[in-house]
Amino acid sequence: MKRTLTAVFLAVLMVIGCMPVYAGTEELTEVTLNEVAHSIFYAPQYVAYEKGYFAEEGLDLEIVTGFGADKVMTAVLSGEAEIGFMGAEASIYAYQEGANDAVVNFAQLTQRAGNFLVAREEMPDFRWEDLKGKNVLGGRKGGMPEMVFEYILKQQGLDPEMDLEIDQSIDFGSTAAAFSGGLGDFSVEFEPSATALEKEGAGFVVASLGVDSGYVPYTSYSAKTSYMEEHPDVIQKFTNALQKGMDYVQAHTPEEIARVIAPQFPETDLETITAIVTRYHEQDTWKENLVFEEESFALLQDILESAGELKERTPYEALVTTEYAKNAVK
Repeated sequence: MKRTLTAVFLAVLMVIGCMPVYAGTEELTEVTLNEVAHSIFYAPQYVAYEKGYFAEEGLDLEIVTGFGADKVMTAVLSGEAEIGFMGAEASIYAYQEGANDAVVNFAQLTQRAGNFLVAREEMPDFRWEDLKGKNVLGGRKGGMPEMVFEYILKQQGLDPEMDLEIDQSIDFGSTAAAFSGGLGDFSVEFEPSATALEKEGAGFVVASLGVDSGYVPYTSYSAKTSYMEEHPDVIQKFTNALQKGMDYVQAHTPEEIARVIAPQFPETDLETITAIVTRYHEQDTWKENLVFEEESFALLQDILESAGELKERTPYEALVTTEYAKNAVK
């Protein structure tokens, strides 16, 4: 009897020994990701989290919302976060200011802007010239939402300073409430604010900045050069998990994606999440891979130059690496 029990015990130990390391959280490497905002716009990231892809790669990922690229960059530079998720323009600004430990972009998530122009009434025949003489609630000066908006205006032959009034005084998260309260003729809104305004009957989406600006490297993941040199395995595992999330989004319907990421947005009903995912899915928001191409970086600098935010062009190789993204593609 004792021999039988011993054999069973040894067999159990062998099974436990063969289990993957991610089954026990004590074996996982802790990593903090500071994201610029918590938005359905970043669905592939939340798919990767909810499906357990980060854990599969041996990472215990903590996601912290920074509420602004400047705050995310501060967290990365100070070491509060190992990885930052924000517009790549933040890394260019830091580089221009002479940062000794450059923050390098290693993966690009979105390839279109994620905000929409909201009007007070339905405008099925909206044209950008309809903004002449109007007041628009915009974004922070130097931030991607505002710069892409102004880039579109210029492409449409409008002068952002002379042809309309852009209110940049309102906090990023407060423009929808301000618009609902009567401020502005139009507002530039992210989701879920754009859909929420439509549901309230307080506004109507009349244009997509993502569609009208074309393919823009809107958000990417970055880390300090020193951290990437010391922990290349962590960066690779993180990128591998993200690519799995990207693969899932490419292979599944908006309804399926919405159900997976729903736990990330408990304050939003599933119908609304599905509608937002569908809107982003239909405009080809997410890349098939995470490779940050050189032409995308050049376009980003074109936008910065157009906005008067670029002191000089920054070499692609100085702030972008494609090694991890290319390795993650199966």
